[in-house]
Amino acid sequence: MNRYLPVARQHFLAVLASTSVVVKSICAAVILLYLLSFAVDTVFGLGVTPGYLFPPNFWIWTLATHSVVEKHVWDVGVSLATVVLAGRLLEPLWGALELLIFFAVVNISVGLLGAFAYFLTYVGSFNLLYLFTVRIHGMLGFLGGVLVALKQTMGDSTVLKVPQVRMKVVPMLLLLILAVLRLTTLIESNLLASYGFGVLSSWIYLRFYQRHSRGRGDMSDHFAFATFFPEILQPVIGLVANLVHGILVKVKVCRKTVKRYDVGAPSSITISLPGTDPQDAERRRQLALKALNERLKRVEDQSAWPSMEDDEDEGGPKVDSPLLPEKSQSSRDANAAGKGASQESSLITFEDAPPQL
Repeated sequence: MNRYLPVARQHFLAVLASTSVVVKSICAAVILLYLLSFAVDTVFGLGVTPGYLFPPNFWIWTLATHSVVEKHVWDVGVSLATVVLAGRLLEPLWGALELLIFFAVVNISVGLLGAFAYFLTYVGSFNLLYLFTVRIHGMLGFLGGVLVALKQTMGDSTVLKVPQVRMKVVPMLLLLILAVLRLTTLIESNLLASYGFGVLSSWIYLRFYQRHSRGRGDMSDHFAFATFFPEILQPVIGLVANLVHGILVKVKVCRKTVKRYDVGAPSSITISLPGTDPQDAERRRQLALKALNERLKRVEDQSAWPSMEDDEDEGGPKVDSPLLPEKSQSSRDANAAGKGASQESSLITFEDAPPQL
């Protein structure tokens, strides 16, 4: 195990060196606050505590700091891997500024929604532990957001071959695993809440509010909320989601799905529909590149096998053929000259032909 650590460290530093200053700054903050946690209780001072976030305390700064606070070394590893993964796969598509906005939106939403959920739990149970002992911290909420973004951009990519797991099912699969671990009391409730609200908030942002060259949001069919669930449940989930979306449109929280038609070209009509967003085009481009690479690989494998005729020609004895007689050589020259003359005569005949009226 120890001999693999230097190699992993070298690869991690190489990948980190190719990322932007946003990714490097977040990773540096995670490491520094983890080292600081040996001296002070950073989880209490910088993590979200529901009872201290709301009045009369207003620890608003914890909404910006809770995501970079970790208290275990394995949590630090997960946080660094999540940020680097976002820098490698999402930053080239969005840019450093949009990645920073996405990071801030998801983590602030996780802090607010998590604190509000624990406040509602306190209202129903009158247990003060839900207000003052729960600490929402770590990068698990942002991990959920990154997985949702990867589902949007490369949902058909295969993550595991045996058993076959595609990227589009990973967000809900991990949520199911965390829910089972919570039922067995192997993890705390704040981890499940952070990841669940990270998935929800990131989907809402990417679906309705993210700005790009074609407007805002991604209304393509492959990114609908029902696609996060198994196919047998998608009709029911889709019906409920459409009902909730209709209510949110009426209260002007979400925008209504609009189809745009651009009749700018004189010879053709360009139609812009919800399924033709840049994210969908990028996903299809990656699938096409993957299929092309697989086809080229198959062609190279087939060309690597030598043919039977080549083996026989190379393996058999080489026999020197006698020199051709001069008569045969001269006859070949005469035939070649005859062919050239016939081609020239046909060309002359074509040029001398009278034009058609």
